[in-house]
Amino acid sequence: MTPLKLGIPKGSLEQSTIELFAQAGWHITPFSRNYFPAVDDPELRCSLVRPQEMAVYVADGTLDLGLTGLDWILERNCEEKVVSVATLDYSKSSNQPCRWVLVVRKDAPIHTLADLQGKRIATELEQVTRRYLQRHGVQAEVIFSWGATEAKAVEGLVDAVVEITETGSTIHAHGLRIVEEVMQTSTRLIAHPAAYADPWKRAKIEQISLLLTAALTARHKVVLKMNIPSACLADLLAFLPSLQSPTVSHLTDPAWSAVETVVDRREVRNLIPRLKGVGAVGILEYDLKKVV
Repeated sequence: MTPLKLGIPKGSLEQSTIELFAQAGWHITPFSRNYFPAVDDPELRCSLVRPQEMAVYVADGTLDLGLTGLDWILERNCEEKVVSVATLDYSKSSNQPCRWVLVVRKDAPIHTLADLQGKRIATELEQVTRRYLQRHGVQAEVIFSWGATEAKAVEGLVDAVVEITETGSTIHAHGLRIVEEVMQTSTRLIAHPAAYADPWKRAKIEQISLLLTAALTARHKVVLKMNIPSACLADLLAFLPSLQSPTVSHLTDPAWSAVETVVDRREVRNLIPRLKGVGAVGILEYDLKKVV
């Protein structure tokens, strides 16, 4: 049986992707000066590919499956040539979405998109930017940036840049300001249509998608366990969140019960004082590996 050919994004997403696969159950081991990491699954063959090129290699069948951003799928005009299997937002350092934004110097006389008529814009996201301007009836020169994109605006080499950001803090720190948001992006698990139509490959793709999604869901959840006087149990259950309903077990002392539940990680800091307030003791918090 021919292994499923999986593309792992090389660069800034590489380590976080390998960590996500490890949490999902696959251990991928990269080698220096080698673009083909080892993986502990004979049904997979991994290749390291730049995210900017991933969609092209999935679209033409060189790879069966890969992870890349929606931005690069659109930039390479591959949205109709690949199957979007899942959205996997695992690379974020904040709770805000990754955005491509139109940026100018703070003192630039550019305040709306229309002010860019006849101007010069630098970006790595060249085709998406051109289409965005065309949709809004703006004619401007869009040139490809090989890096240090923000610096081109700072130094006055171009009138504006289109750059990716989460919080915008780096942009503001460089003396720049955001004029408009061009698009939001997220990481996608994409498949070649023929691979997705093949029964064996589709089953493997869906296995990978299921476990990666389960691993990501688990990162936002924790298990809470506690003991509670049985007389206070109803007060506790009145506000305690859970996936379906909390698990309640009776202890050898009938005056006490044990309660276990799965909650959002962000809720814990507010929940624990309330749990203590209704009499819960021995409160324990556990991380999860997967939630299916």
